[in-house]
Amino acid sequence: MLCRVTLCVTVLAFLLGDIYSSEAENRSASDVCSTHTILPGPKGDNGGKGDTGETGKQGKEGPKGSKGNQGIVGYVGDHGLIGKIGPIGGKGDKGYKGLPGLPGGKGNPGTFCDCGRYRRAVGQLDVKVSQLKSSLQFVKNVIAGLQETEEKFYYIVKEEYNYKDALTQCRIRGGTLAMPKDQRTNSLIADYISSLGLLRVFIGINDFDKEKQFMYVDNTPVQNYSSWKTGEPSDDSGHEDCVEMLSSGAWTEVDCNLTIYFVCEFMKKAK
Repeated sequence: MLCRVTLCVTVLAFLLGDIYSSEAENRSASDVCSTHTILPGPKGDNGGKGDTGETGKQGKEGPKGSKGNQGIVGYVGDHGLIGKIGPIGGKGDKGYKGLPGLPGGKGNPGTFCDCGRYRRAVGQLDVKVSQLKSSLQFVKNVIAGLQETEEKFYYIVKEEYNYKDALTQCRIRGGTLAMPKDQRTNSLIADYISSLGLLRVFIGINDFDKEKQFMYVDNTPVQNYSSWKTGEPSDDSGHEDCVEMLSSGAWTEVDCNLTIYFVCEFMKKAK
């Protein structure tokens, strides 16, 4: 502390000159420092580095940066699940004709027939056949409930099948699904359905090959006659490709997987 006061007096004496030197010597160091303003000393050395301050507050979000480069293409994902089975496809093209088969073996020689003695028996059989035909006609029309026109018989099978199976069942019986091609036949089948207390049956009409282009099962188009119910055909879903007949005689388009009764037709054999 004394050194600092002495330095203060010395600097002050140097600045004020000799006129104050004697007076300064007669005064005490404390008097000099208390009555005169002391000028700042020379610049000191640089101090040591201070401690790191606390972290400042988060600044505001800056402006949006420029668009980055396109990333690398990712790996191919896992194979997805198999979707639902779609609707039945259209009828395929007719296949190529197969190669001819090998010729059959030679048959056994026939035996000589003396037909004269069989003529009387054949005549008797013709009479029996005629009687059987009459009896069969009675069975078909009355017991079995068959309906007929001049050219065909019609028979409603009271077994529930889908359309394609119904078509197969008619073929097994030697016929096909009924094809009403005129008003008389359509009315006959409609009355037949009504007489059995039924509401509807499959008939031989579909649009498998082309939507809204209806064909009979003998591959002839539905062209000269039709008996569609009001608003039909109206297959909005695209899954109704088969046709049923109602007891009123009207036709409606239905799903081929529906299982209902069906009506077959059979050609009469030439007499």
